[in-house]
Parts: sequence; C-alpha cells; structure tokens
Amino acid sequence: MAINLIKNPDERNDPPRPLLEHLLALRDMFIFAAVAWVVCATIACVFSPQILAWLKSPAAESSDMLQGLDLTSGFSTILSIMIWGGTALAFPFLVYALLRFIFPALTNREKFVLMAILVFGSAFFLAGVALAYAKTLPMVVVAFQKINGWVGLPVTTIRIEGYISIVLKTIIAFGLVFQLPLILFVLGWFGVITSKGLREKRRVAIVLAFFMAMFLTPPDPMSQIFMAIPLCLLYELSIWAIWLKEKGTFS
Repeated sequence: MAINLIKNPDERNDPPRPLLEHLLALRDMFIFAAVAWVVCATIACVFSPQILAWLKSPAAESSDMLQGLDLTSGFSTILSIMIWGGTALAFPFLVYALLRFIFPALTNREKFVLMAILVFGSAFFLAGVALAYAKTLPMVVVAFQKINGWVGLPVTTIRIEGYISIVLKTIIAFGLVFQLPLILFVLGWFGVITSKGLREKRRVAIVLAFFMAMFLTPPDPMSQIFMAIPLCLLYELSIWAIWLKEKGTFS
C-alpha cells in the first residue's frame, strides 16, 4: 500500500506574481549566493594551514617530500583552497538561496521530492569524499611511489601544487559519481527509464563503471577498482529505488 508522505501533495502555496517580482527575487538570490561564497572563501583562506594539513594527510608516509618549489607556491595553494574550499563551504547556502527562489512555484509533492534528493545527494557526496580520502588517495600515493621506484626514478621532492591538484580532482570525482543513484532515480521518477530497463543493461553498466573509473581516477588499478565497485553497487541501489517507485511505495 502506498505511503502518504505529505498532506495535500498537489497544493501550491504561492499565487502568481508579476514578472518584476520574479526578477527582484532572482537578483536577491544571486546577491545572497555571492555574499555567502565570498564569506566562505574568506574563512577557507583564514584556515588554509589547517585545510592544507588535512589535504596532506593521505600522503602521511611521503608528507616530508611535499615541498613548494616556486616563490608563488604558497599563494597558489591558498588560492586553490579558497576556490574549492569556499565553494564547498558555501554549497549549503547556495542551495538555500536557490530553493528560496524556486520553492514558491512548486507543489508540496515536488518540494518533498526535491528536499529528499538534496539530503541524499549530500550524504552520497560525503560518502564519496570519505572513501576517496580514507582509502583511495593513500593507495594512489603509494602506487605512484612504487612506479617511480620501478622505473628507476626515485622521487625525493613532490611539488605541492601537483599533489593538491590530484587530491582535489580525486575527491571531487568520487563525490560527483556518487550522485549516480539520484540521477537515475529522478529519471525513473519521471518515467524516462524503468527498473526493468536498468536490469537489462546491467552488464553494459558494469563495463561503463570501470571505463568511467579509468578516466576519473589516477592511473593505478586500485583507485579505479575503489570507484568502479561502489558505482556498480549504487547502480543496483538505483534499480531497487525505481522499482519501489513503480510499485507506488513513494506516492
């Protein structure tokens, strides 16, 4: 039997408004988002030493090798932390600004679905980041060091800019690919795909998962496996979620 998650699911709380009011609301949204990003980027800048120490942690055994080789290394590192760290810190405020703008035009059902997607999306993103940080990145560092030793090029100094670039790209890649089940669920919610179709394409999806992992992770087998296997599991989770929707569980 269907679970009634919300009362009056098709009710709208906002009456039609003039175009000028929508434009003013859009302006306020951009101003709020810009101010939030600047504040969060400033906070990230202030705590750059602590954030850098956190980013260096996966290379614990090689942390002494991480060095700035240019006069501007410190500035470029702070700039990267400001941009990426500020965006990550500001993300909840950016989402809040967007929701405040679009929510009046949505039905209660649409609001509930959107909020659920955002909550689960954030949880999946954090799960991807945690996996990349705790498991994948330490293996990546060790793998690259072994490759360097195997070819007879032992590395005694690691350029901090290159290391930070690998860490940020890996973390972001894992966080983004962990959004797969939500993307598939939304497509299933609107009837674009079905659970039966996903089951029939399971073998293709597994191949694509490993293919995607090959391009989104550093060139070592372990990091690719650590991305591909969770992707396959999330694909299966998507099949079950869409199947439950088709059965009316989420109506």
